Amino acid sequence: TGTYDPELNLLYWGTGNPHPVLAGRVRPGANLYTCSIVAINADTGKLIWYFQPSPHDTQDRDATETPILFDADFQGRPRKLLAQASRNGYFFLLDRATGENLLSTRFGPENWSAGLNKRGEPIPKPEKEPQPAGVLFEGTGTNWWAPSFDPDTGLFYVNAYHHFAVTYLTRNGEDEASASDHQGGADTPLWSQAMLLAIDYKTGAIRWRRDSPVGPGEAFVSVGAGILTTAGHLLFTGDNAGDLVALDPATGGSLWHVFAGGRLTGCPMTYELNGQQYLLTAVDSVLYAWVLPREAPFAAVPPSSHVSDLETPEFSEFFQLRRPQKRR
Repeated sequence: TGTYDPELNLLYWGTGNPHPVLAGRVRPGANLYTCSIVAINADTGKLIWYFQPSPHDTQDRDATETPILFDADFQGRPRKLLAQASRNGYFFLLDRATGENLLSTRFGPENWSAGLNKRGEPIPKPEKEPQPAGVLFEGTGTNWWAPSFDPDTGLFYVNAYHHFAVTYLTRNGEDEASASDHQGGADTPLWSQAMLLAIDYKTGAIRWRRDSPVGPGEAFVSVGAGILTTAGHLLFTGDNAGDLVALDPATGGSLWHVFAGGRLTGCPMTYELNGQQYLLTAVDSVLYAWVLPREAPFAAVPPSSHVSDLETPEFSEFFQLRRPQKRR
């Protein structure tokens, strides 16, 4: 998903992979402007600047993860910032007016990068590109799940994963699915770990994390949930067990959770109607609108009450807003 700065009149988008995705030998070089963050003039469509999180990508590390815009101090100077936790396992902080790289830092282990170039972009190791005999790949990353930034804590929150896999080059005819998607290869997932990270935007340091196993019957973290942080000092997201959770954004401590009967794969959102605040979540094909009892605001529940241990959620009522039936 892209975003827009009306002051600068710039659109910001992340771009997808070069093709064939895994077979990089047939497309030497950085493969501009794939796996990039681009700033585009909204009136003319002119490219103003670009930054490439994954030059010459050969492991499906697109840069389509949501960029977050915010204004804050960096090294003692007020800046217009753009932050992205990329699918390649790096956290990037850019000046969104100029595209200047301010910070590039890993948010988890990996074995494919040889460091950073002078623009702050990772340098891929040629020996970690997929091979016909297979290559052991370790990486950390995220996907399309929306992150969030809390100006009160100064933390950037993202659902991520750490994983191992063996990646191969294949002839297209050997794998019908890969051939139709122009991958040029395939991979065998070995192990993965889901994690929710709180990243200090000024340093890239992980201030807290919550680990969870992959979903039932999965060898790889294939789905995740977006994140919502609120002015009431709450963080809402879904975990890999399928629970909707409310956390303290400063510490990651649990305040409340509930299993709503399916997987949360979208991003929670909040709105006000008739003076009442609602929290909206998508669970499989059902939308749930959660509301607090007026006489006992959820934000006022003290952490010492261990709300997360209660089987019955503090939310007193909820509504299932089912999708309308198609007209015949």
